[in-house]
Amino acid sequence: MPLKRLIALPIACPYSNLQKEGCFGSLKTMSEKISVSDNKSALGEIWETGKVIIQALAIAFVVRLFLFQPFNIPSASMYPTLNIGDYLFVSKLSYGYGKYSFNFQFSGFSSEPIIKCCSFVDFPGRKVFSGLPERGDVAVFKYPGDLSIDYIKRVIGLPGDRIQMKQGILFINGVAVKKERIEDYIDPNRNASPESPGGPPAVAQYRETLPNGVQYNVLNYGDYHEFPQDNTDEYVVPAEHYFMMGDNRDNSADSRFLNGVGYVPIENFVGKANIMFFSFKPEASLFRPWDWPFEIRWSRFFNWVH
Repeated sequence: MPLKRLIALPIACPYSNLQKEGCFGSLKTMSEKISVSDNKSALGEIWETGKVIIQALAIAFVVRLFLFQPFNIPSASMYPTLNIGDYLFVSKLSYGYGKYSFNFQFSGFSSEPIIKCCSFVDFPGRKVFSGLPERGDVAVFKYPGDLSIDYIKRVIGLPGDRIQMKQGILFINGVAVKKERIEDYIDPNRNASPESPGGPPAVAQYRETLPNGVQYNVLNYGDYHEFPQDNTDEYVVPAEHYFMMGDNRDNSADSRFLNGVGYVPIENFVGKANIMFFSFKPEASLFRPWDWPFEIRWSRFFNWVH
C-alpha cells in the first residue's frame, strides 16, 4: 500500500502577529505577557497586604494617641488594687486633652526611646471634653519632677481641700475618712520570713470610704509610728492641682512628699485608668514559654479599675 505523503499544515495565528513576528514569536510574546501578568498579580497582593498593615498601624496609632493608652504596673505602690505585671488601658477622653496627652515614644527593646512624637504640643489646662478628675479616680499623670516618667495613683484631694494623715487615718477637710479593717492581704511580692516561714506574710488591709461614696482597699505594713507619712502636717491643695496617694500607704511615693510628687497640676494628667487587659507574675520570663500558662494571672483579665 503506497504511503500517503503527510502535509504539514501551518498553525493558525492572528494575522497581525504573523505580519510582525511570526507565529512562534507570537506564542513567545504571549508567554511573556502571562509571566508579566503573574508578576503584577503577585506585586498587587503584596501591596494590598501592605496597605492593610499600614491602615491597621494608623488606626492603632490614632487610638493610642487620642482615645486609649496602654500602661503596665512596675511597682507595688497601688497594691492591692493594682499588682506588678498588670497591664491596663487609660482613657484619655475622661479628662479631655492636656499638653502631655499626645506625647508618644517607642523604645522597642532599647532602654532609650527610638521614636518620639508630639512633645511640641503646649497649652495650659485641659481642652476638648475637659472633664475634671473626681475624688477616688485612679489616674495616670506625669511626675512633676521628671515629665518623662508616668505615675499612677488615686485622686484623694481636690483643689482647695485640706488633707492630713493622723496615726494612719486620712482626714479630708478636717473629717476622718471611714476606715474599717477587713481580711488580711497576702502580699505576692514578699518572700517567707522568720515570722512567717510558711509563706508570704499577711498584711493588714482596710476598706476606706471617701465622702463621695467611693470605696477601695488600702494596706498598712506596720504601726503608724514607724512611717512618717502616717502622721503629717495639713496640706492645702492649690488651685488647679490635685493630691494623689497610693493604696499601699506605707510603700508609696505620692503627694505626701512635697519634695517629690507633691501637688499634681491638672495639665499633668494623662487619663483615667479603666480596665485591665493582661496580667502576669513578676517572675515570668520571655525565655520560658512553657511556664506562661501558669504565670499569667487569668483571673485579672478584663477587671475594671476602681
